[in-house]
Amino acid sequence: MRCAVCMSANLVEFPTEMAMHFPSGKNLVKPPVLVFPKVLLCLDCGFSEFTVPKTELRLLREVHARTNSAQC
Repeated sequence: MRCAVCMSANLVEFPTEMAMHFPSGKNLVKPPVLVFPKVLLCLDCGFSEFTVPKTELRLLREVHARTNSAQC
């Protein structure tokens, strides 16, 4: 596998934890959703990519849908 930006083969996968916050100031009262993706990092240019695990993705979709329907 090669880096999508610089084409280096110097890629390393790191386990991570992230707090996904919902956009807009009024949604800051919603607690963040914690996700634990593995991040693929290019050690040459710093480009990184990850995929949100299915369980956390489902939760993000549900909260986002509730937030958008409440704004209508």
